[in-house]
Amino acid sequence: MATTERAETTIGGRRDRDRGQTAIEFVGVTPLIILLLIALWQCALIGYTFILAGNAADVAARAGNGARSGQDAACENGGREDLPSAWQGRAFFHCDVAPEPGLYKVEVDLDVPVLVPGVLDWGPKVTGKAASAREG
Repeated sequence: MATTERAETTIGGRRDRDRGQTAIEFVGVTPLIILLLIALWQCALIGYTFILAGNAADVAARAGNGARSGQDAACENGGREDLPSAWQGRAFFHCDVAPEPGLYKVEVDLDVPVLVPGVLDWGPKVTGKAASAREG
């Protein structure tokens, strides 16, 4: 019986010493997990901006090419139509860039919105390009 008592005391003593260790580890790791989630969300915003830039350039090229008059205004209005509000104010449209016979080219520059404004204002630019065959 002496060995059983000693084993229980050792286990019980170790538990008393380690009490609260999990809570301390959790509190220490929580800020790292939050920073990782913020970084992943920012990466998702960058990817979504690439998708929006390509789509806005495509829509703008079709709208500008199909307009009879005021092609630049139609180009910009068509491209801005589907952009979410976070990207609206930072969108720059370059309609009929480097004119070529038979093509109407558009470039769209979008700033990537920052998840935490004012803290990280590094906002990279994303460029989307598209072209549409000129209509007769």
